[in-house]
Amino acid sequence: MNWLITGLVLLVWIPVTIAIFLTVMYFVLSHLYIDNVLRIFVEKPIFVIPRGERPADAEDVELMTRDGFTLKAGYLRTKCPQRKGVIWFGLEYGANRWSCMPYVCHLLEAGYDIFSAELRSQGDSDLDPSYEPLQWVTDKDVADCQSAIDYLKKRPDVDSRGVGFYGISKGGGAGMVAASTDPFVRCAITDGAFGTYSVVVPYMRYWFSIYNTHYMLHGMLKPWYYGLVGNDGLKMAGKERGVTYVKVEKAARKFAPRPWFIIHGEKDSYIRPSMAKALYDAAREPKDFWLVPGARHNQALEVAGEEYVRRVREFFDEYLAGNGR
Repeated sequence: MNWLITGLVLLVWIPVTIAIFLTVMYFVLSHLYIDNVLRIFVEKPIFVIPRGERPADAEDVELMTRDGFTLKAGYLRTKCPQRKGVIWFGLEYGANRWSCMPYVCHLLEAGYDIFSAELRSQGDSDLDPSYEPLQWVTDKDVADCQSAIDYLKKRPDVDSRGVGFYGISKGGGAGMVAASTDPFVRCAITDGAFGTYSVVVPYMRYWFSIYNTHYMLHGMLKPWYYGLVGNDGLKMAGKERGVTYVKVEKAARKFAPRPWFIIHGEKDSYIRPSMAKALYDAAREPKDFWLVPGARHNQALEVAGEEYVRRVREFFDEYLAGNGR
């Protein structure tokens, strides 16, 4: 009987103790590290913002967002006699619409039209007084990407089969979220794209390991637990900036069964390869992942050169111009 009583006590006591411990640790983490989470979502990064020059034969485009802002865009037509397809290009943080040229010149030569649009408060597009874009994907970025898709559907020379998507860094994430629920986007390549949750959680664990000397706790607290605090930080930062931070990981799961090719730099110190791999793992087949040796953030084209061009072109030839699935 004593053993039975002891067992029942332990059965109740252990879960209660664990629950109390986890609750206490939640408030400790929130108190000590929530400011770090907020900082990375409200502070402007130090990036070299790429700029490009307008090609002489480009078509200047204006499109209206669903909430009334005018976005500046450009449409480039291939000079090949027969168009293979249309590729919508997602710009990296802060870039103007012509910065796409190093990435797409070979695609124009191969027979693809290119469309590139600047999101609100970026480049020459309308300034939204309530929104200063930063490097993280928000609901406003996604809404503008949806407007870009809407525009491509309504062009007189629309490709009724749909379009391909090719996005860099933040532009890759924002475009994938918009494309995830619209089958008009048939396939996608992203270079340097990153999630939200899958970036916040590793950074939180890193900060905890620096500032907390109780090393036994480091292994006891699992990633999902840090995620609880990280999600609270996302909501707080979003409320402060008047936006909703979008979880790219959810979009990654929805994009299938359309093919997705993820490119990332092996030496990327901002979005570490493990973070990019986490985004890849969140996606469903068909998918492919290429970690470019020696490349830092958004430098894969510069480092890999001809191999990069070949892989990008072969992907679109198979899944956009061809019959690949």
